[in-house]
Amino acid sequence: MPRAVTGRIRPIDGSVIPVTTISTLSVDCGGGGIKASVLDAEGAIVSRAVRTPTPYPLPPTKLVETIAGLAEQLPGADRATVGMPGMIRHGVVIATPHYITRDGPRSRILPDLVEQWARFDMGAAISGRLGIPSLILNDAEVAGCGVVTGHGHEMIVTLGTGLGNAVFDNGVLAPHVEVSQGPVRWGLSYDDYIGEHERLRLGDAHWSRRVRRVVDALRPMYMWDRLYLGGGNSRRITAFQLNRIGDDVVVVPNEAGMTGGARCWDMAGA
Repeated sequence: MPRAVTGRIRPIDGSVIPVTTISTLSVDCGGGGIKASVLDAEGAIVSRAVRTPTPYPLPPTKLVETIAGLAEQLPGADRATVGMPGMIRHGVVIATPHYITRDGPRSRILPDLVEQWARFDMGAAISGRLGIPSLILNDAEVAGCGVVTGHGHEMIVTLGTGLGNAVFDNGVLAPHVEVSQGPVRWGLSYDDYIGEHERLRLGDAHWSRRVRRVVDALRPMYMWDRLYLGGGNSRRITAFQLNRIGDDVVVVPNEAGMTGGARCWDMAGA
C-alpha cells in the first residue's frame, strides 16, 4: 500500500500525492561544480543531469539562483534535495568551508561571506525560490543515503575537493560530525591531508597511501560494520592500497551524491 505523504512534502494546494509518484529535484553542490537531475520515487534518474561550474565568490543568494537556473532546465519536481559541503543543521548552514572563499577551495576567506553564510536558512530560501518543499543536507549525507544497506552501523567517506562523511545506524542518519576539519598531522586538517590539492601534488600512489592511513585512523573511532568510499576521487585509489584497506571497506560510484536525493527523505527523518 502506498504510504501517505507527510505534511512536509504536501504540495502548496494542500492535496496529497502518493509516495509512488513523487519526483525529486536532486542537487549536488561541490567545490568545483554544481549538478542537478530529477529522480523518481525509487531514486532512479529520469532526466539528463545538468551541470555548471561553481561560481565564485558565492554568497548564499547566488547559490540559490544557480540552483534555480539548473532547475529551470529540468522537468518539474515535487520536492528538492540539496547536498552541500559543510555543517548543515535542519536546513540551516552552520559553516561551509569552500563557499566563504574568494576563488574557491584554498583561496582567501572573505569575512563578508563568512557573515552571510553563518546561520543562513538554506531550506527556507530554496523552498521559497522553487515553490516546493526542500531538504538540505551535507553532500556526503546525501551520497550515503544512496548506498547504505540500512542494516548495522554504516559510514561513508567521500573523496573530492576535500573529505566528506556521514554515519547511519540501521538506515537512520546520525547527527553530523565534520571530520574534514579535524587535525591530522603537521597542522593539516583531513581536508588538507587528502583533498584534491594534495592528490595532484603527491600523485595517486602516495595519496592513496594517505587514504588508507585515514581509514585506519577512523576505524577505531567509529567501529563501523561497513565503510563506503565515494566521491569523484574514490576511483583513483590504487589497487595496491585497496587490497590492503580491509574487507569492511567498499568503493562506491560518485553518482550516489545524486541518486541519494530521494531516499534521504526517509533516512533523515524528513
